[in-house]
Amino acid sequence: MAEWYVGDKKYAKTKSADKLSYRIKKHQSVLLKKLGNNNEQLQLNKVTNLKIAVQQLNGIVIKPSETFSFCKLVGLPTKQKGYLLGMELSFGEAKAGIGGGICQISNLIHWLVLHSPLTVTERYHHSFDPFPDDGRVLPFGSGATVFYNYRDYQFTNNTEHTFQINLWFSEKCLEGELRIDKELDYAYHVFEKEHQFLKIDGQFYRKNEIWRNKILKFESGKILETELLTKNFARVTYQPENYIEQP
Repeated sequence: MAEWYVGDKKYAKTKSADKLSYRIKKHQSVLLKKLGNNNEQLQLNKVTNLKIAVQQLNGIVIKPSETFSFCKLVGLPTKQKGYLLGMELSFGEAKAGIGGGICQISNLIHWLVLHSPLTVTERYHHSFDPFPDDGRVLPFGSGATVFYNYRDYQFTNNTEHTFQINLWFSEKCLEGELRIDKELDYAYHVFEKEHQFLKIDGQFYRKNEIWRNKILKFESGKILETELLTKNFARVTYQPENYIEQP
């Protein structure tokens, strides 16, 4: 992307094996999911893709005024780098692609960032929902899709603090955490409202709103402010169990 080489943005590029002192948020994401008749091999390949991409991201430090760019750090997924065919969602359909599945990392990172004072500056989410929920723990539409040289995930550190993303694998999960150099006296709680499945003109859709409370840690969770982060409305390619039919 041309913007990586022109302009005055400073991109995060330093990685450190030494963890910053305080954890803001930790999350884990299941590696293998039940996706009906979809190719199991594509899921196994996805795990390989995740492990390659994580090597480029683990330990990345985001200093004051720096911008994190997922695509700049990970680069173009190619066979030469060891990436395999994995499931990717593109232009309204699920299909196999080299490096498919690495959006699982950007989804996790975005969830961590939502619990911090970092500023998301570029983020896209999938335009459709292809699979029924299988143990979903995050609100629908809270992810961040990436596609090299087309859709990036970026956030900027407009604070005086330094942040760090750490990623690793347990037996069944991709795990991640966001750390900071100095403990904050506030935290964030992210939640959804108005979740519904709708049927409109024979087609299914899904909608919700994602909100965030900023909370004082040391004053019994006193809410400082409430913010609407995003409204989601997407086509659904399966029939949900419960839905509202609209004329």
